[in-house]
Amino acid sequence: MGNGDSRVRGIAARAGGWSARHRWTAVGIWVLFVVLAVGLGSAAGRVDVKDSDQLKGETHTAAKIIEDAGIVEPASETVLVQAKDAELTATDAEFREAVQAVVTAVEGTGEVTEVTSPYDTQTISKDGRSALVQFDVRGESDTAGERIEPVLKAVEGVQKEHEAVRIEEIGGASMMKTFDDAFGDDFKKAEYSAVPVALGILLIAFGALVAALLPVLLAVTAIMATMGLMGVVSHVMPMSDTANSVMLLVGLAVGVDYCLFYLRREREEREAGRDGETALRIAAATSGRAIIVSGVTVCVAMAGMLFTGLAEFEAMGLASLMVVAVAMVGSVTVLPALLSLLGGRVEKGRIPFLRRRARDRGKGGGESRFWSAVLKGVLARPLVSVLVAAGALLAVAAPALGMKTQNLTLDQEFGDSLPIVQTYNRVNEAFPGGSDPAEVVVHAKDINAPEVKSALADFRERAISSGASRGPVEIKLHDAQNIAFVYVPLVGGSDLDKAGASLDKLRDDVRPATLGRVDGVEAPITGQVAGSKDFNDQLAGAVVPVFAFVVVFAFALMLLSFRSLTIAITSIVLNLLSVGAAYGILVGVFQHGWGASLVGAEGVGAIVTWLPLFLFVILFGLSMDYHVFVVSRIREARMRGLTTRDAITHGVVTTAGVVTSAAVIMVAVFAIFGTLSMQSMKQMGVGLAAAVLIDATVIRGVLLPAVMALLGERNWYLPKWLHRLPDLTHDESSEAIAPTARDDEGEPLRV
Repeated sequence: MGNGDSRVRGIAARAGGWSARHRWTAVGIWVLFVVLAVGLGSAAGRVDVKDSDQLKGETHTAAKIIEDAGIVEPASETVLVQAKDAELTATDAEFREAVQAVVTAVEGTGEVTEVTSPYDTQTISKDGRSALVQFDVRGESDTAGERIEPVLKAVEGVQKEHEAVRIEEIGGASMMKTFDDAFGDDFKKAEYSAVPVALGILLIAFGALVAALLPVLLAVTAIMATMGLMGVVSHVMPMSDTANSVMLLVGLAVGVDYCLFYLRREREEREAGRDGETALRIAAATSGRAIIVSGVTVCVAMAGMLFTGLAEFEAMGLASLMVVAVAMVGSVTVLPALLSLLGGRVEKGRIPFLRRRARDRGKGGGESRFWSAVLKGVLARPLVSVLVAAGALLAVAAPALGMKTQNLTLDQEFGDSLPIVQTYNRVNEAFPGGSDPAEVVVHAKDINAPEVKSALADFRERAISSGASRGPVEIKLHDAQNIAFVYVPLVGGSDLDKAGASLDKLRDDVRPATLGRVDGVEAPITGQVAGSKDFNDQLAGAVVPVFAFVVVFAFALMLLSFRSLTIAITSIVLNLLSVGAAYGILVGVFQHGWGASLVGAEGVGAIVTWLPLFLFVILFGLSMDYHVFVVSRIREARMRGLTTRDAITHGVVTTAGVVTSAAVIMVAVFAIFGTLSMQSMKQMGVGLAAAVLIDATVIRGVLLPAVMALLGERNWYLPKWLHRLPDLTHDESSEAIAPTARDDEGEPLRV
C-alpha cells in the first residue's frame, strides 16, 4: 500500500484493504455467515424468558414455587353483572336471573371450568348493585385468548336478553384477545414500515437507488444474522419478543448509520478527484475507524443492561449488543468489498431531481451551506453559544427532576379507547383491587395441617381487619402439591400508590403475624401490584451500577480512541446533557401533559418504570455514533495541519450532511413507535426521537463546536502520566493525514 510511511496499521483500514483485494471472498464469507446464523438459529429454536426468571424478590420466589410444583395456573375470567337502575340490587329476582343466565351460558360453551356464582363466593359489592361471576378458561393460559371468543359471544347474548343490568366480561384471556385484535398488528406495521421509511430518506440523501439500497441491505442482513444468533444464545441466556423488537430497532439504526458514514466518505473522496482504490482506502482508515470506535462504545452501553438483574433487560441488552457488533463487522468487511465490486455503478438508478439535490449538497467537499452559516455564528461567539445552548437544554431537562415512574395501569396504558378498559374501571370501582388481587402462594409440608389451616384463616381475617383489603379473600387449595393460593383484593384498586401501601401491610404486618408463625411455611406475595413494586425495587438497585458501568467504560474508550482527556470528559458531559433533555421532554409531555395532544398522547401522570434506564443505555450508545464520527473528522483535519478552529469548521460542516441524514432516519423510525396505541410505546418513540433530534442539532451542531472552540489546543490534552496508555490512534492512511501537523516549536503534534 505504498512506502513504509503510509503503511496502514489500523484494524478498520486493514480489514477494508483485505476486503477490497479479496472482494468475492469477503462477500461470500458474509453471505455464508448470515445463512449459517439463520440456519443454526432455526435449528436450535429460541428459548424465551420464563415467568419465574422475570423478576427477583418475592415475585420470583412465588413463580418458582408454582413452577416446581408443576401447577399450571389457568387464565381467570370475570363477568361483571351490574344494575343500571339504582333501585335494582343483587337480591332481586331479575338480577338473580341474569346471574344464573351468565353461569349457564358460559358453562354451555365447554371452554371453561370452575364457574362460581357470586351468591356462593360472596362477590357482591357493598352497595348490592354489582356481582362477579368467576371462572377459568380451559387449557394453557398463554393461548387462552385464542379460545375465549365463544365465551365472549355467550356473555353478549345474555346481555341482549337482560337489558336492566350491565353484563361485561374481563380477564386475562379476554384482554389478550382484545389487545391482539386492536393492537396486535401495531408492532408489525411499525417494524415493516421502518425499512421503507429509511430507504426513502436514503434515496433523498444519495439520489441513487443502488447507493440507497446498500445501507438497508447491510442493516437487514445484520438483523437476520442476529436473529439466528439469538436462537443459539437463548439456550444460555433466554430471549424474548421484546428483546427481538428492540434488536430490530437498534439494528436498523446502527446498520444504516455505519454504512452511511462509510459510503458518504468514499463518495466524498471520489468527488475530490481521487481514484476508486484511494478513496476506498481513505474511507476504510477514517470512517471505518470511527465505526469501530462507535460500535465498541455502543456495545459497552448496551452491555450495561446486563447489570440490571432483570431477565427482560438482560435479553434486550445482549440482543442489542449482538446486532451492533454484527453491523459493525459487516460495515468494515463486506461493505468495502461491495463498494470495490460496484465501483462507479454505486451511482446506478439515479433519480434526476433527487440526484441534482444530492450533488448540490456535495459541492465544496461535502460541506453543508446551512451548517456552515450556523457554525460561523457559533464560532464567532463560542461562549455565548455554550451558555445559550446549555441553558436551553438544562431548562428542557429540568422537569426530569420530578420524574415519577410506575408500571402503567390498564386505563393509563390505553385510555378509554377500548370498552374493556371501561369494564376494568367499573370492576375496580365496585370491588377495589378485585380485578388485580394480590396472590399469596402458601407452601407447607402439609397444607392441611391444623396449624396451617388456622394460619390461613387468621390471614384471611387479618387481611380485612388490617384495612389492606375489603374482601372477599378467596383460598384455593392444591392438596397434592401442598400449596394454597390466597387471593386478596387490595384497597386502592388501580391506584398503585394506595394499593402498594395495602401490599406493604400484607407483607410487613399481616403475614408475619399469621403464616409467618408456622414453621416451614413459605408465603411469598405476588400479583400485578407486587410485581410492579418488586420490579421498581430491582430497577432502583440497578440504576447506579448501570450508570457507572456505561459512563466509566465509555470514558475509557473515548480516552483510548482519541488519547485526549479533554475529549473523553466533554463526550460524557454532552451525552449526559442530551439524555437529560430527553428525560425532561418525556416528563413534560407524558407526566404533566404539556403538548401531549400534539403527539396523540395523554398526560398519564407517570413514566413507565422500565423506560428511563432503557433510554439512558440506548441513547448513550447511539449518541456516540455522531460524536465519534464528528470528533474523528475534526481530529483528522487537525492532524493535517489545520488550526483547531479551522479543523472544527471542516469537521462539522463536512459531516453535517451524513449526520443529518442518519438522524432523520433514526427520528423517522423512532417516531413510528410514537404512533402506536400503547402509551408506553408512545413514550419510548417520542423519547428516542426527541433525543436523537436534539443530539444531531443542538449538541453536535452548536455545543460541541462551541466547547471545542473555547478549549482550543486543550482539546488534545493528555497528561504525561497517561502517555503509557495503549495508542489506538495510529490507523489512518497517509492520504488521510498528510502532511504531519506540528506545534509552534516544530515538533510533531500528538493529536
